[in-house]
Amino acid sequence: MLKAYIEAVGNASRGLAIVATALIIASMLVVCQMILMRYVFRQPTVWQTDFVVFSATAAMFLGAPYVLLKGGHVGVDVVEVMVGDRTRSVLRVVASLLGLLFCTIMLIATWIQFHDAWAGNWKHASVWAPPLWVPLAALPLSFAMLCLQYVAQVLTLLTAAAGPATISDGGVERGSTQSANPHSREIVQ
Repeated sequence: MLKAYIEAVGNASRGLAIVATALIIASMLVVCQMILMRYVFRQPTVWQTDFVVFSATAAMFLGAPYVLLKGGHVGVDVVEVMVGDRTRSVLRVVASLLGLLFCTIMLIATWIQFHDAWAGNWKHASVWAPPLWVPLAALPLSFAMLCLQYVAQVLTLLTAAAGPATISDGGVERGSTQSANPHSREIVQ
């Protein structure tokens, strides 16, 4: 059951990473189209700038759970390298719980903003004037997924600390004699 949860959350994070990649590609294509329209055809652009800003921002947030899954965030490990293995494990769990707390607070705040935009039919103050709930939807979705990914990370860390196990690129492997990779947080089937 634990493995199934961690695997499902990891797969959902990978799915959002694919969506984030598609949004970045779409943003790049729209920037190229905007340059072509503006400088080659001397035509005004209306929706392109807003689309690029919204897409790139959504991609950043939607890709965050995958970055957490792979341990790709930037971190300072000065304290971590100076302490023992047990203290290091405790620090990782505490850091993950603090990350979960932060993401939970942000989930609540972004959900309120998304709901207000939806209920109030807010529009962006541009000529294109798209409904703001569309770009704002990425925020509660990404923070909800980050919360789930942090829970999976805490469970993985606690499972790894419970007995002889390693955290490989694929996750926790029981009974392995290899050293743990502190930057991967997935569970192997």
